[in-house]
Amino acid sequence: MNFSLYIAKRYLFSKSSNNAINIITGIAAVGVVVGAMSLFIVLSGFSGLKDFSLQFTNVFDSDLKILPSSGKTITFSEAQKNQLKNIEGIESISEIIEERVFLHYKGKNHIAYIKGVDSLYGSVTQLDSIMYYGDWLVPQQNEVVVGLSTIAKLSMGVRDYGAPLEIYVPKPGTGQLNALDPSDAFSKENVVVSGVYQVNEDLDAKYVFTDLDFARNLLSLDTTKISSIEMKLLPTASEELVREEIKKNFPEGIIIKNRIQQNDALYKMLNTENIAVYLIFTLVLIIALFNVIGSIIMMVLDKRKNIKTLYNLGASLPEIRRIFFLQGTLMTVLGGLLGIILGILAVMAQLKFEFVAITSTLPYPVKLELLNVVIVFATISVLGIIASKIASSRVREKLLV
Repeated sequence: MNFSLYIAKRYLFSKSSNNAINIITGIAAVGVVVGAMSLFIVLSGFSGLKDFSLQFTNVFDSDLKILPSSGKTITFSEAQKNQLKNIEGIESISEIIEERVFLHYKGKNHIAYIKGVDSLYGSVTQLDSIMYYGDWLVPQQNEVVVGLSTIAKLSMGVRDYGAPLEIYVPKPGTGQLNALDPSDAFSKENVVVSGVYQVNEDLDAKYVFTDLDFARNLLSLDTTKISSIEMKLLPTASEELVREEIKKNFPEGIIIKNRIQQNDALYKMLNTENIAVYLIFTLVLIIALFNVIGSIIMMVLDKRKNIKTLYNLGASLPEIRRIFFLQGTLMTVLGGLLGIILGILAVMAQLKFEFVAITSTLPYPVKLELLNVVIVFATISVLGIIASKIASSRVREKLLV
């Protein structure tokens, strides 16, 4: 092996007497470097995009959320509330009521979800991070906090007491609307916008935050009925143990979702896109490695006299094949390492100087991750070994005679 490795390194780093072979080898090496660099930059870009997309869920969604397995509400008694608070690992809980509502303001309409929250909601999520303008609502004051998209759509202002926002919700059990007076089928409340939140475009248009009691009265729910329970866990808590304890306190069917499960569609989309791009750029690498195969085969033909000399000196056919196998492997591994280093420098430059931007104020997000380094190095190494094996197999007995 040492003999084969020594000869392989000599062949790799020394120039051939044939200038065409030098050019082909240089193109193959550049292809490996550029392919590895491109794959690393793309994976780093998707890592940054993933973090950028999921940062909204980290701010807006709770660690765990209890939902009814069927229907829209679950029964949550005071005894269950106390039992839930005593579960080890739970830092705080918040009761939630959600329902679709119809918003009307100065002739403009919008359909959204009312989200009634209690006073502990701020300890479950990061309210300070989502508030864009104004103040959080004050309980019992008919105040709401709406998203920036809703504000823009309805052209509303904050603290406009002269023109309150109208919220409509169907009355329970009304069935079909009364053709003579449709307003009889709806409950209506006037509210004042106390503040504006901003998370992302979809969520900003989806929710209208209000007091829990206000939402309960609007929807005609009794005091034991809620839509969900959101909770924050301690950093040292075991999610599985907490889940088991929660299930003991709820005899009726419930669903418990963590932050990933609350956004499973988003996670699946991001992971699918990441895999698709990885496969596409891996295909580009495979095409680039055809140049390596061609380069090694040309080197074999150029070194026919040397191969015969080595064979006459006692080198076996497997050892001669190993020379060119190691030459191709060294070319791809070293080229892959150089490509990764260049990719790391490019990503670091983007993080520092932000020269690539999505908008004038938003730089393209990238993230340096050790996992991406491992993925690129493993990919280029495996493909390089396969390509080198294919090329070295062209060394046959007829070249030795």
